[in-house]
Amino acid sequence: MSDTLWRPMTATDLPAVMAVAGVVHPDYPEDAAVFAERLRLFPDGCLVLEQRDGLRGYVVSHPWHRAAPPALNSLLGGLPVQAGSFYIHDLALLPSARGSGAGGTIVARLVQIAARAGLPCLSLVAIDGSSGFWGRQGFHELHDPALAAKLASYDDAARYMERELVPEDETTEEGRTTP
Repeated sequence: MSDTLWRPMTATDLPAVMAVAGVVHPDYPEDAAVFAERLRLFPDGCLVLEQRDGLRGYVVSHPWHRAAPPALNSLLGGLPVQAGSFYIHDLALLPSARGSGAGGTIVARLVQIAARAGLPCLSLVAIDGSSGFWGRQGFHELHDPALAAKLASYDDAARYMERELVPEDETTEEGRTTP
């Protein structure tokens, strides 16, 4: 899709990001302050999907503690000095952008960011039946009773998932191996 571009998110994108979130995740509302904080804390992990007719999706991600996802609609205060995972807080695509390959493209980019940061895995909370998509991206569900309280802030169907990084993940987007 030559008319589609993942680009860095800016503060001026936040109203459009909130609009996409309202369409894609109406049952999982988050305050604008949550998105603004994630953008401020780790701008490299915040990108938007822009098409000719406007913003069609976004991803918000950042280094975080392994097996300890933040509760829904919560501020972090800061990022851990020694993160154990690259956490995908949210990947949202409007229906018009789904099936375009944009989801797989951005996941591959996030894998590269995590690998360059030296993190051992990526993690996320799958909602709205999205675990199938995430499974196709190499994620697997992790069952841990200690996660139950955090997952409950989403809903009963929320699933914590991880993807271990492997040496092949350390290849740059141009196909070269990183030093």
